[in-house]
Amino acid sequence: MPPATTAKPSKPKTVRKRPGKALANAAAAKVAAKRRKRDGLTPQEVEAIFFRFHQVDPEPKGELESVNAYTLLVAVALSAQATDVGVNKATRPLFKIADTPAKMLALGEEGLTGYIKTIGLYRNKAKNVIALSQRLIDAYGGEVPADREALETLPGVGRKTANVVLNIAFGIPTIAVDTHLFRVANRTGLAPGKTPLAVELGLEKVVPDQYRLHAHHWLILHGRYICKAAKPLCQRCIIRDICRFEHKTAA
Repeated sequence: MPPATTAKPSKPKTVRKRPGKALANAAAAKVAAKRRKRDGLTPQEVEAIFFRFHQVDPEPKGELESVNAYTLLVAVALSAQATDVGVNKATRPLFKIADTPAKMLALGEEGLTGYIKTIGLYRNKAKNVIALSQRLIDAYGGEVPADREALETLPGVGRKTANVVLNIAFGIPTIAVDTHLFRVANRTGLAPGKTPLAVELGLEKVVPDQYRLHAHHWLILHGRYICKAAKPLCQRCIIRDICRFEHKTAA
């Protein structure tokens, strides 16, 4: 009899594991998120954002203190590269004695400097405030014009400052883009843009008319207190589910 042979056990077939359902869902969600960011916010989402802001704060106010259109103009001009808190601290006593262009000119550049020396770039700002006060008297009878082009002819006054004055002093639905608003508009996907003007024009196209007057206040305050530059408080954000920001902080 021939010797018995031992059959070699067959090797088990290698079975390639297919990606799990969770992994597939995650990949699909990532693709969808990229598509949503690329496509931008829908009109319904934009409406929802401003509806929520309105529900929380129906009448938002600027945080710079003023007593009339002129003092508002001065306060906004002084606020460049400075905090509203710091500007308010300096202007409270200032506006008690100089709340018109004529009174500011009577105070003079040196007198004004004594009040605003705690504000950054105070010497250059003092020169501009005195110069814009003189121009208001010479060209506009001492009154602040309700016109952007006219405002931008004043020393130290740019488009953002003009928009703030037009909005707050005259109730014109302008949108003033500062660093906070610029950040929020880009992060959320509301109006992505590489320049403040691009963001401003983008917002003018998408913000519903009924929210236009207060839009820049809501966005500035949101950027100042919630959507902060370094550590956004996404866990407290009322538009978190709509926002397109990819790096939201944990809840």
